[in-house]
Amino acid sequence: MRDYKRLQQETLQQTLRWQQNFEPDGTPKPLRDPKDPTLWPNTVSNANSDEWIPRNHDRIRQMRPRLLCINFVNGLESGRAERIFSDLITALNESSRYHGYKDPRAPRFLEYSVWRYVDLQDPDGVRGRNSSATPRKTHVPVQAINGSYDGFFTEAFAERIGVRDPNDRKRFLTLKELVDAGYVHEVWFTGAADNIVSWLECVEIKPRYDANFRRIPGEYVQAGNGGDPEQRFIGRSLRLNMLNYERGVGCGMENLGHALEGTAHSNCIPYFREYFYEYAMFDLDKRFGLPFNSYYYLWGEDKGIEYPDERTAIVRDGDKRWTLTDYYATGGNVHFPPNGRRHYDQDNTQPVLSTIEDWRIGSGRGGADLKRPWTNAVLEQFRDLAPDCMGRWLVYWRQNMPGYRNKSRDKQGKPMKNWWPFLFY
Repeated sequence: MRDYKRLQQETLQQTLRWQQNFEPDGTPKPLRDPKDPTLWPNTVSNANSDEWIPRNHDRIRQMRPRLLCINFVNGLESGRAERIFSDLITALNESSRYHGYKDPRAPRFLEYSVWRYVDLQDPDGVRGRNSSATPRKTHVPVQAINGSYDGFFTEAFAERIGVRDPNDRKRFLTLKELVDAGYVHEVWFTGAADNIVSWLECVEIKPRYDANFRRIPGEYVQAGNGGDPEQRFIGRSLRLNMLNYERGVGCGMENLGHALEGTAHSNCIPYFREYFYEYAMFDLDKRFGLPFNSYYYLWGEDKGIEYPDERTAIVRDGDKRWTLTDYYATGGNVHFPPNGRRHYDQDNTQPVLSTIEDWRIGSGRGGADLKRPWTNAVLEQFRDLAPDCMGRWLVYWRQNMPGYRNKSRDKQGKPMKNWWPFLFY
C-alpha cells in the first residue's frame, strides 16, 4: 500500500512554494525546462498543441504540466484552496501509473504542479459565496450556466492573474499569452454553488486532428464536459476545471473523467475516440444490439442492470428487458464500473467478468483478452486518496488505460499509443 498521506503532504509543500516562480513584482522567472526530448515541456516544446507533441508522442516518458490555480470562494480558511488543488494533483499523478494498483514500481507519467496560485476572495465577502472577481455573464439568467469562460482571457482578468510581461512590466500577460508562452497548461479554479454564478464541470476547446495525428488547419471543437459557445478558441487546447469547494478530490477526478469522455465524443482525435469507445463501453449498441450505446442511458429508478451470474447481464428499462449472455465488461465509464448496477455504484461485491486489467493485451487462450471476475475490492486501496464521488474507481480506471509502457495492441497489432499525451494535443 502506497503512503498517500505522505505523497499528499509532499505535493502540498510543493504547491506552497509556487512563489519561487516569480519576482516580487509578479514577473515570471525564466522557465527551467529540460533539454531531454523524452520529457515535456522541454526547451524545444513547452506549449499545448505544439506540433512537436504528436511528432514525438511515442518517445515521451513523462509530462509535467503547469497549473494556474484560482480561488473564487470567499471566506475559505488559509490553506484550504491550496489543499484542494494539491490533493487533486496527487490523485491525478498517481492515476497515470499504468497498472500501478499491482505494480509498485510503475512510474507516474503525469507530474502536475502549481505554477501560480491566485486568491481572489473579496476582503469583506460573504463566506461561502463566489467572489465579485468571478467572470460572469450579465446577460444570462442566474439559473443558467452564467460563468463566463471567455472572461478568463480578457485584459482586465490578466490584471487579476497578476503576471507581469517580462518585456513590458507596465502590463500583465493575458491567459492566452501565458498558454502560448508555455507557462500554463491547465486552469483549475474553486467555486461555490451559491445560485449566483454557475459553471460546467470542465471545458476545453481542442484542435481537430486527422487519422495520422496531423492538425487540421482551422478546425476545432468543444472537447470537454459541455462547452460555452461564447468562449473563444485561442489556437491551443486548454482545460478549465471548476472544483466545488464543498466537495473533494473524487469529485474533481469525476470532472476530468467526464472531460476525457468529452474528448472522445468530440472525435477531435479519431484514434483516441475509436479505442476509448471500446474501453469505456460506448459501443453497447454494436456489441449487444442495445438501442443505446452506453449505460448512461439508464437514468431513473426503473432502469438498471442485474447480474444473475458473472457471465450474464439483464438490462432493464421500465418494462423492457434485454438479457446479455456470455457477457463481460471491458473498462467501464465514469459512472459505471464493470459490475455497476446503476449510476455511481462502486459498492457491488458481486463478481462480473471483465477484461479491464487485460484490455487488448491478449493474455488469455488463443490471444484473447483474459476475462476475470471483477468486484469493487480492488478499489479499497484508493479510498483515502480519492474518497468522495467516483474517486477511488476513477484512479483505478485511469491506471488501466493505455499509459506509458502499456502492453495493449491496436487493431493492426501495433503497440497501443499512450493516451495521456492526447491531453495536451
